[in-house]
Formats: sequence, structure tokens, C-alpha cells
Amino acid sequence: MPLALEQDKLAGLRDKATKMRISSVRSTSKAASGHPTTCASAAEIMAALFFDAMRYNPRDPASEANDVFILSKGHAAPVLYAAWAEAGYLDESELLNLRNIDSDLEGHPPTTLPFVDVATGSLGQGLSVGVGMAHACRLDGNDRRVWVLLGDGEAAEGAVWEAASMAANDGLGNLIATVDVNRLGQSAPTMLQHDMEAYKIRWEAFGWETLIVDGHDIQELVDAYEQARNSLFTPTVILAKTFKGRGIPCAEDKDGWHGKPIPAGELEEQTIQALEAELTGTAFEWKPNLPPAIDSRPASAGVAPEPPYRVGGPFVATRNAYGAALAALAEVDSRIVGVDGDVGNSTFTTDIVKTDPSRLLQCYIAEQNLVGVAMGLACRRKIPFASSFACFLARGYDFMRLAAISSTNVKLVGTHAGISIGEDGPSQMGLEDLAMTCAEPNYTVYYPTDATSAWRAIELAAGIEGPVYVRTSRPKTPILYGPDEVFETGKAKVLRRSAEDRVAIVAAGVTLYEALEAADQLASEGIRARVIDLFSVQPIDRDTLLAAAAECGGNIIAVEDHYVHGGIGSAVLSALAEEEARVRQLAVRGIARSGKAAELLDRFGISARHIADAARSMAA
Repeated sequence: MPLALEQDKLAGLRDKATKMRISSVRSTSKAASGHPTTCASAAEIMAALFFDAMRYNPRDPASEANDVFILSKGHAAPVLYAAWAEAGYLDESELLNLRNIDSDLEGHPPTTLPFVDVATGSLGQGLSVGVGMAHACRLDGNDRRVWVLLGDGEAAEGAVWEAASMAANDGLGNLIATVDVNRLGQSAPTMLQHDMEAYKIRWEAFGWETLIVDGHDIQELVDAYEQARNSLFTPTVILAKTFKGRGIPCAEDKDGWHGKPIPAGELEEQTIQALEAELTGTAFEWKPNLPPAIDSRPASAGVAPEPPYRVGGPFVATRNAYGAALAALAEVDSRIVGVDGDVGNSTFTTDIVKTDPSRLLQCYIAEQNLVGVAMGLACRRKIPFASSFACFLARGYDFMRLAAISSTNVKLVGTHAGISIGEDGPSQMGLEDLAMTCAEPNYTVYYPTDATSAWRAIELAAGIEGPVYVRTSRPKTPILYGPDEVFETGKAKVLRRSAEDRVAIVAAGVTLYEALEAADQLASEGIRARVIDLFSVQPIDRDTLLAAAAECGGNIIAVEDHYVHGGIGSAVLSALAEEEARVRQLAVRGIARSGKAAELLDRFGISARHIADAARSMAA
């Protein structure tokens, strides 16, 4: 049995919780916005974690030796900031700058703060990120713990249970979750309210060690966290029964206070006075539970072999080249990790197993968790490549969006893009993936056409700091580029060019082959067409496009195996918006159907025949 805390320490931890409540009220009242009630319910949890259970150096919040803390219920950011003030890292006066435009103490935790690994403003993401971080710790062979604080409202999100299932299946004993069961959501009570046994049954059904505690009882919390830390192969969840607005007389356990600060003035002062009356004033000298030192030397990366493809050689699908490049990179860089969603034999992510089986994580059919796990790995210096069919990544788009906000070094690969996958039909066709990723301002987006450019895209992705998306295709296609061809971010390739060009055709992937066929047909008719392989959709090669517009009479055709909005055509239009150019978009307009790839390309107006017709019309 755990020993009872010394009375001075117990009283000191209680005072820490009260001080964090006071800071949360003051900072949100000063900001005239925020969530003091959800901070108040979590105060004892934060005190037990930050000032007893967690091992970390408060002077070096970004140290890789520290335990990891993830505030999944990100709207409780003020209590996180208050904890770091109590730990001595933040100045208490800085807390009153909450939500100011010039302060990093934003309304939800930003990654500009060294103690925040990933943005958590969208609920339901923290546990998946925690799974990725726990796996990174395991891969590194250290015994850091990953602590995730969730709200009870976000437990309605399916992504939470995707993560819970994977954590138990993988035996992540180093992952410890706490659910702040404060009963009240934003607009109504939560689904289970304070039915703690129902929560327990659910978590136990997913294979977790489950402990129910009074979330305002420091001793119970400390005991539970000690038990959780000693778990080796089973993740633990602490279900903490709390009251929203605890200690705030006007708001405790009352609906209608979510996201509302205590109004500045008399009510705020009354609230502060009530909270200060709870302080014992016990002399408690907190000593940080410092982590053991770890080897944090940067991993060394060697040079991957050249792509093995030759012009004129066998046809190869870009998805195959992705798998081969991933395995080759993993051979020379221990940071590379593959993340699969039970489609590895189609995306060829499983090729990495040939290098090291431990560096393929299987998320099964759970694409939200797939992206979240990759984010967690990236937060701990891994370079994760998470892949699925391009269409299925749409399920993880909110995670992809938060990866952009966090500037997380995650690499996503979408395969089976477009109607060119053929007979499987529209539910399997990724036709909006470029729109999703190009909408995020800091995503790098590649669309390789052949196996060589796909290999190089994966190399480039691994070397870029920040989120990357690579779009690949299902059909086997000819090799256009030799192994010595150089590809660069933000650069296109011009495959056909002459001084007599009257139109420029911009394409990538399967439609580039259609563009080349159309150009050859047009040339036989005396119409010269420039053909541009876009490759880097974002950032785009504006200089090459400007030159094409200037030298081809302002006639540009953008052709793509993607919906008309948000893809290659939209990127080209944006790049040339202020220029004297006419851009015609050939793209998939309407819902596709099953059929052979060539039939579908023709029916939906993106085959060589349609490209040639458009070029004749523009060049006339």
C-alpha cells in the first residue's frame, strides 16, 4: 500500500491546486474570455501530476529526458500555464497576458511554448498523440512516461477509442491517461455524467487498467499515479470524478458556465476571496522529481541508395516506389518509422519490415489515430511516414489540420489517388486530397508521376522539417526519369518545349502521360504544346508557369485526376492570378463510377483526346 503523504506535503499540494484555480480565474477574467470552470475541475489533478508524479526539469521544459504531458482538453490551457508558473518556469504576472495577441499564452496551448508538443484545440486528439509518443519512448529504449489529461466530453470522440484500442493491443504500459469527469459539457451534461462504473466498464473493455478516484482528493490521485507508473505492459486510465467550477461559488457544478470567465469586478473579487480562504499557508518546499539523464545525441542519417529505375525499364506504380524508398531510407536513418492502417500490402509501407520490423506501427483501420500516432512520433524526433488510400485520409483531416497548426514533422502518403484506380469505384478514389493538404499554408505537397520522382519525393519529404503530403497512384506507369534526375521542392519539370509552343499543358501523375500523348498528337498536326510536370504542387514553381504563359500566348491547360476545386488547376490559377493568361481546367467533374482506368479518364474529360481538343481550341 502507498504511504500516506506527509501532512505538510498534502496541504502544500492542495494549496498548489487552489493557487492554480486563482490564477485561472484571474487570467480569464482579465482576458474577458476563456474556460475557468474546466480549469477548476482539473486543479488537483494538475497538482498531483506536476508536483508529485511527473519527472521533469522545470528549468528545461523541452528536455527529451522529461516525462511528457499532453493536455488533450486544450481549452483548459490557463491551468496548464498556471502549473508552469507554480513550477517556476513562467512568471506569475505573465499569466495576465492570456489571449493577448503579443503573448504565447494563447487560448489553447500553442507549440511556440517549449512545454507544448502539439496543439490540442480540437478535442479527441491527445490520446492518439500520446500513443505515438509512448511508442517513440519504447523505440528509444527509455522509461519516460506519457501523461495525457482528457475531458469527459471528448470521450465521445471515436478517435479516443481508436487510440485506446491500439494502446492496449500494443501493451503501452508507459502511457497513463486521466479523464477529468466533471459531468458538464459545453451545452449540456455529458453522455454518462458521473456514472463512473459505466466509464470503468468501457475502458476495461478496451484493455486498460482502470482506477476510479475522487478527483479532488490529492491522496487518492497520488496513490493512483504511483500505481500507474509501475505498470509495465498495460496502459492505465485514472477516472477522476470532479466538479466543473470547483471552488467557484457562482459556478460549481452549474450548467451554463462553459467558456465564460467570471466577470471582472465584484463577482471576480468575491470568487478570489472564496478561493483564498481555502489556502492553508503551509510551508511546502517543492523539489522537482528530476528525470534520469538520457542519450539525446541527434541521430545520424546516411545517404540512401539511388533509385533503381531506368528509362525504358519495366513499368512501376508510384505507390510501389514509395514503399521501396521508405525501406531504403530506413536502412540509413533510424528515425524513419512507418505507420500503417491495415493497407500496407497496397501502399507498400510494409516494405520497411525488411529493414526493421519494430519500425512499422500497425494502427489497423483507424485513420484518425493513424495520423495522431504519426504526430506523436514526430514530436519525439522520429520521421514518421503514415500512409493509406488518399480517400481514407479524409477521415483524419482534423488531425492533419492540427499537424499544420503545430508545424509537426509528419509525413503523409496517399495512394490510390483519383479515378485511375478503376474498377473499385468512387468510394475508393481520392479526389479531394490535394484540396485538403494545399489548404494548409505550411504543408509541402508533392505529386510524383513516375517511380523515380516518387522515390525522390520520399527522400525530399524526409529531409524537410514540417508536414508533407505525397500523392501516389495505383497504375503501373512508364519510367520518365533516370536515376540521376534531380528533383527539388518548388520546382517543376518541363518535358516538352519549343520556340513555337502555342499552349502549355500542366499535369502530374497519370494525366501527365495523357498530356504527353496529346502533345505528340498535336505536334503531328503542327501545333506545338509545352508539357510541364508540376511535381511540387505546394510550393508551386511560379517562375516556370510565368515563363510558359509568356512564351505560349498566355494559353495554359491544367489537367488532373482530382476534383476541379483545390487541386492542380486551382494552384496554377492562384500562381497566375495577376498575369495575362487564360487557364482552362480539365478535372473530374461529378461523381465517378467503376470502370477501367482508361475508360474513366476519357469519360470524365481528362484523357489525351480531351487535352488535345482543349489545346486546339485555345491555340486557334
